Amino acid sequence: MTLIENSTGPTAEVLGTAPFTREPLGESELATLVAALRPVLGDDQILLAKTDRYNRARVPAPFPVHRWSERVPDVVVMPTSTEQVAAVVKIANDLRIPVVPRDGGTGLTDGAVPMRRGIVVDVKKMNQIHELDLVNRTVTVGTGISMMKLNERLAQHGLFYPDDPASYPCSLVGGRIGTSGWSLIGSRYGHTRDLVLSFDHVLPTGEVLHVGDGIGQKISKSSSGYQLKHLFMGHQGTLGIATKATLKLFPKPEAELSPFWAFDNYEDAHACTGALARAGVATFAGAVLFDEHKVAYLRRDDEAYIPQPTDVRALVCSVMYGYEDEVRAGGKRLFRIAKEHGARYLGDEISEGDWAARHDRYATPLHGRTKDGQVIPMSWHCEDAAVNFSNVPAVSRAWHEILADLRRKTDVFDDWGMFAYTSASTGVDYLTEIDVGIWEQRLDDAAWAAWVQAKRDIAAVAIAHGGSMSACHGSCREGEVDLVPQELGKGFDVMLEVKRALDPNNVMNPGKYLLDRAYGRDTTDENR
Repeated sequence: MTLIENSTGPTAEVLGTAPFTREPLGESELATLVAALRPVLGDDQILLAKTDRYNRARVPAPFPVHRWSERVPDVVVMPTSTEQVAAVVKIANDLRIPVVPRDGGTGLTDGAVPMRRGIVVDVKKMNQIHELDLVNRTVTVGTGISMMKLNERLAQHGLFYPDDPASYPCSLVGGRIGTSGWSLIGSRYGHTRDLVLSFDHVLPTGEVLHVGDGIGQKISKSSSGYQLKHLFMGHQGTLGIATKATLKLFPKPEAELSPFWAFDNYEDAHACTGALARAGVATFAGAVLFDEHKVAYLRRDDEAYIPQPTDVRALVCSVMYGYEDEVRAGGKRLFRIAKEHGARYLGDEISEGDWAARHDRYATPLHGRTKDGQVIPMSWHCEDAAVNFSNVPAVSRAWHEILADLRRKTDVFDDWGMFAYTSASTGVDYLTEIDVGIWEQRLDDAAWAAWVQAKRDIAAVAIAHGGSMSACHGSCREGEVDLVPQELGKGFDVMLEVKRALDPNNVMNPGKYLLDRAYGRDTTDENR
């Protein structure tokens, strides 16, 4: 029985990018699906209750609340093995029902949102540690495990897995693979793409592929054929579902140093950040630049932050991990560089406390201010880009101008400032992020349209300055997604070819990355 008609054809012209809605499965169609799933899953693994489905209909990124019901899946499944995931995906492919993988649901660009309803595959029950290899320093895990829980186990052996996103306590390994995540300490240890050695991956047809360098799970470099690992990372669930992964481990750091410095102008802070990144300190794990808008936001609105004097216009944080003797030596060098750039050290209490709280704010209820100063609860969103160090100031100015214009139009938005994080030890490019408060309860279609246009403008600035419009979160949501073909050029055509070849029925997370064009339709085509 085919529940969704499949069609193929030449690539369609763009008509728009607002994703169309899909009606829920009818009673008989849902019964057919559930009957097909029951031989594969237990009754407790097939969730049909409204609460179970609504709780998996969105991610932390804001969206018009009055449209919530458009994204509710028809059914949620919670498999426990690769074999069960493969069976579910095969059923979905046979019945032409959309499948959306969901890990921690912490992503900010709708990767885990079921835009076409269908089946949400929640991987949280696949949270086993299958093998811990202390000699080769690897661990093989189910992709439903969180980094925090994994590191609690690894700490018993003096090891850790250094993938450290802002959402660390609730982010899962599978989601990090699906987004090709970025780590706060990636300048020392690398990011998700560097830390994941291999993984088992269920393709859109239900076939299982082992992805990695060579055939061995624990090989970090191979030249035997195409390097496929990166193709199956960062696709936001459009090419399948990772189920079991082998990860690279490191010795748990003996010492940590995380000094915060204050500056009376942004220019000196920016120059200092670059100098710290280029200092060649082996224990350097990253540096973060806070601009004046971010300092103002933290000063007025974040109870977790100790207020700074009004003459502070920018902040810089640097982080070092390693053995105590090498961290101490590296720290002296970085302190000397900071002093040469006019930095004022904020002291041990603020430095240690603020770095230790780096994960807390991801889940903390946030508040912002309207133009007249009214304090109201707001959701948090950020637009992130990869920007070369020399272009960070220009991008920062342009982005703040875009938000200032948006705020002139409506009270729904607030500018919460910018971060710029080093992405590598050389400091060649930075994850440059502007944070936006959104009064979600006040969002309507007009305000949403203004926000989508602002996101397009923000992405265009990043591309115009030689950057990528996303360094970590992805760009598959309304707004920035419009510019994916512009940024990737011919590479976008290759994406369409790959999608069509691996997912001939467009069942894996349809509606993302403009990939509907691979099937001769646009995301606004409601005749599906």
